[in-house]
Amino acid sequence: MKRIVGLITAAAAAAGMALAPASTVAQGAEQYAPVLSYRTGPYAPNGIPVANGTVDYLKLVNAKGGIHGVKFKIEECEFAYDTAKGIECYERMKGKNGGAAIVQSISTGVTNALLKKAPEDKVSLVIAGYGTPAAADGTVFKWVFPVVPNYFVAADVMMQAIGAKAGGLDKLKGKSIDYVYMDAPFGHEFMPVFDAYAAKYGFTLGKLPVTAPGLDQKSTWLQVRRDKPDYVLYVGYGVMNPTALKEAQSVGYPRDKIYAFWWAGSESDVKGVEEAAKGYNAAALQASANRDAKVIKEVQALLYDKGLGTAEDRKNVGDVLYVRGLITGMLTAETVRIAQEKFGKGKPVTGEQAQWALEHFDLTPQRIEELGFGGIIQPLKTTCAQHMGSYAARMSVWDGKEWKIDSDWYEGNRQIIDPLIKQFADKYAADNKIERRKCDN
Repeated sequence: MKRIVGLITAAAAAAGMALAPASTVAQGAEQYAPVLSYRTGPYAPNGIPVANGTVDYLKLVNAKGGIHGVKFKIEECEFAYDTAKGIECYERMKGKNGGAAIVQSISTGVTNALLKKAPEDKVSLVIAGYGTPAAADGTVFKWVFPVVPNYFVAADVMMQAIGAKAGGLDKLKGKSIDYVYMDAPFGHEFMPVFDAYAAKYGFTLGKLPVTAPGLDQKSTWLQVRRDKPDYVLYVGYGVMNPTALKEAQSVGYPRDKIYAFWWAGSESDVKGVEEAAKGYNAAALQASANRDAKVIKEVQALLYDKGLGTAEDRKNVGDVLYVRGLITGMLTAETVRIAQEKFGKGKPVTGEQAQWALEHFDLTPQRIEELGFGGIIQPLKTTCAQHMGSYAARMSVWDGKEWKIDSDWYEGNRQIIDPLIKQFADKYAADNKIERRKCDN
């Protein structure tokens, strides 16, 4: 079940990089970096590139000498996107090699299962664009950080994009929209925002759940054909996504009227239906395909040119989900850097120190350029009370051959999003007898 990637101790020498002076480096110091991955099962087409990007970024940091000399000890644990196996991976890895300070599960199911456990273990959960949206409220969720916009922002931006297509959100009055979604935790996270928009702007919202993994959708899309909605909102994952596009084509529903979330907007999601998917829209919470960014070129030069890359085919470096993995790795590395700057350079950081760093995360435009993520990510700034850091997202469109950014940056409507975050955080606090923290910011 476990796949060891290992510590890239020779990477700096292989890359021809000079190590930091000995006075600033704790020789041999390691920061344990557990990577929960799913390279097998029905969600492997999505899990593989994310894992590749995550591991490659941590390898890249190692190739440059680590963070003040501290290198990442990288270890993967395969859980096949099965929540029970994901928890098993977490339990197995949380105490190894000095302990896990940060965990990113890339799974809403696993995240939800760890909401109580991780705080007890003093492990910070970083949920970049997935997991419970209520975790943006740091006064309730001290140890959980959706530092890339959450599902509420994704839902909001999807609605804003439909409004733009219609000539304004007010033009949706009297129209109908079907919501096709995987009947899983993440599929339900979008509904409060869609319901709020339907109530505010007067359109009919039909809800069409699909049983995971989503290979049987014929009845769903036949219902779409009967409903004749003006637009379709779509939230699926893995093999469900190309299946949905095939079924939409079979019933003659225009793909340019389908608006999906960001985990349904990658190259793997249109595989086998490339031409039929032309015009299909998907939210891009920060990342999309990018082969020109500085970080991509560094990965190619310092890893793949030297046979150290993780992906089987280097042509996939820069694909949508690979870039998302790079962001995942960068969030871990930046958290460690910020913690070291506060608590001591050249030493591995603890869970408590990582938690402090994640509440003082300030990814400025200058730092984004230094990291090589220009054109990929927007600035992020967290506080004790605000764990999300950004409400920005864009829309992308499949042109038949590749994903293209199709909008300027949208800003999530906080008049809709923030009350929902508070509502669900209040409920979680009440259900779990959590007293809100007092935060100065």
